[in-house]
Parts: sequence; structure tokens; C-alpha cells
Amino acid sequence: MSRIQHCFEQLKANDKKALIPYITAGDPTPQHTVELMHSLVEAGADIIELGMPFSDPMADGPVIQLACERALAAGTTVRKVLQIVAEFRQINQQTPVVLMGYLNPIEFFGYQAFSDAAKEVGVDGILLVDLTPEEATDVVECFRSNSIDLIYLLSPTTTPARAAKICSMASGYVYYVSVKGVTGSATLDVDSVATHVESLREITDLPIGVGFGIRDAQTARAVSQCSDGVIVGSVLVNAIASAADSTQDQIADALRDILTPMRVEMDK
Repeated sequence: MSRIQHCFEQLKANDKKALIPYITAGDPTPQHTVELMHSLVEAGADIIELGMPFSDPMADGPVIQLACERALAAGTTVRKVLQIVAEFRQINQQTPVVLMGYLNPIEFFGYQAFSDAAKEVGVDGILLVDLTPEEATDVVECFRSNSIDLIYLLSPTTTPARAAKICSMASGYVYYVSVKGVTGSATLDVDSVATHVESLREITDLPIGVGFGIRDAQTARAVSQCSDGVIVGSVLVNAIASAADSTQDQIADALRDILTPMRVEMDK
């Protein structure tokens, strides 16, 4: 059983939902990231999504675009991201880590080579934003060969037929994008999210995580009531940007201040 599957099963057994924070690896520097990952776990994270910085993050809004720029300027590479996961695993063997990014750097690295390296350091899942189902067959096999879950995005405009095809190729969980647009955009309509998630449950038995537009504890609680997981990104990345000139401990505290109230509200 994968760490991701075990995580969701344990949460379900305890009538809880997954809190899944996202941060960009290497932001503000690679030296910060491992400690920030540990702080997320201390604040109640069940799974960590770790962004692999890319020069053209087309699905992301300005907040995460700037985080990618900071990380790249600080020398963050794909190999450095893998080193960060390896260092995190020296202390934490339980929390699933999902790498989130774009095809180009992984294609340059080599899909099988990347999959092998990711497995070795303890990566549990991969989400490649611009990997379409039509192009994914060989890529899927590379990751399946190492028992790494391939996680896909579904959006409000995804047709039922396409959603079914995507879910048939996915594992771990599916990521439902709750708003139209890029990360950090729009206001969340929880009722609409609940309706779409209910429809997706007719298509897949995989856990459904909901992301985009979750900025506070109240919204996190509302979304957790209709989903299996709450994915929080831009508000955390923005906090890192605001505290980038502070100490590592102060940045970690800023993340805890956001995530801890979400955990508390979701567990009520």
C-alpha cells in the first residue's frame, strides 16, 4: 500500500480529511525548504505538495510564478528538489510527498531516470500540469514501475467523458480545480464545488482533493465537508514572499499561523 493510500485510509477511519499544503521548492532558497516542510507537518499537514520551479508555470498565478522565479534565481534545479525530498525523508518517513510541476524539465531529465531517482529519495506522487491523457501512456508506465502515483487535475469545465478517462489513469487522488483560471484567482463557490465533487464520485473511487481559492480556515472547513482533501497553495506561498527577508524560523511560524487554524476548523 502506498503512503498516499494509507494516509487517506487512516484519515477516513478517524473521520478526518486531508490537509494538503503546497509550497515551491527552493523558495526563498533551497536551504529553507526542508525546515518549512517539517513546519507544515507540525501544523497538521497530511500530504505535502512540493512545487518544482519552472520558468513558464502557465497554470499558476502571479504569486506562484514569482515563487518559481525566486527559487530558480536561488539555484533550484530538479536534482536539488530531489535532494530536498531525500533530506526531508531523513527525519520524516510517514508524510506523503507529491511533486508538482511541468513536463519540460522532467522530459529533459528523462522520464524513467526521473522516476527512478524520485523513487529512491521517497517521492510518493507526481502531478504534471501539462501532461494530457492522450500523451501519458508511456509516462504513466515509467511512474507505475516505481509505484509512484500519477495525479491529475480536473476542472469545472472537464466533461464527464474526459473526467472518466483521466480518472482511469490516475492513482493516489485526483485534484479538482475549484475555480476557472490560474492559481490564486477568483472567489470560491463552495456549493458549486460540492455539486461537481458529487458528480465526480460517480466516476471514480479515488479520493478527491480540492484546491485553488482556499485562503482561510472557514473556507478550508467548508471544502473539507464535501471533499476528501483540502489543497492550500497561494496563501502559503504569499506568506513566504512576505517574510522572505525574515529568519527561517519566522517564515515557518508564518506558515503555521495559516495552516494550524485550518487544521483546527477541519477537525471540528
